[in-house]
Amino acid sequence: MNDSFWSNIFKSDDSELQTISRLWRVTPLFAGIPDKQIEFLCGKMHVRQFHQDEVIFNQGDQGAGAIMVMQGSVKIMANKTQLASLEAGDFFGEIALAQTERRTADASAITNSTLVFFLKQDLEEWIEHQPRLGARFLMNLAATLAQRLYQANLLIGEQ
Repeated sequence: MNDSFWSNIFKSDDSELQTISRLWRVTPLFAGIPDKQIEFLCGKMHVRQFHQDEVIFNQGDQGAGAIMVMQGSVKIMANKTQLASLEAGDFFGEIALAQTERRTADASAITNSTLVFFLKQDLEEWIEHQPRLGARFLMNLAATLAQRLYQANLLIGEQ
């Protein structure tokens, strides 16, 4: 049945899924993860549009997962200091994949943007079914978080 009335409004079309998979595939989070598994996970991710200057989340909000910039640009701010300006292919908020603590910064769209949300709940379900690949992903996540901490320490040391 190809009736748009009955279509799943949350399901990504094939070209969108391919774009999402391609963008995540080249991140350090998915190093060593087979393409088939990346596509499976990307099929569960949630795409959302944000308008220019729209808040994505505020510092102190509960984290639910990582976010990939699919189109547009996003700024990350903490205490009125811009920490990063992110473009297509960049991801942020990955701390929430490890621990759903409060967000440590503000995120807002600089331009009209399309973002892809990778929720911790979806990651946990996948790890339950693919524990070896899940362990690989978690090692990648730990390495990514360690690299970001290292970079933050360098910046603090320069001040």
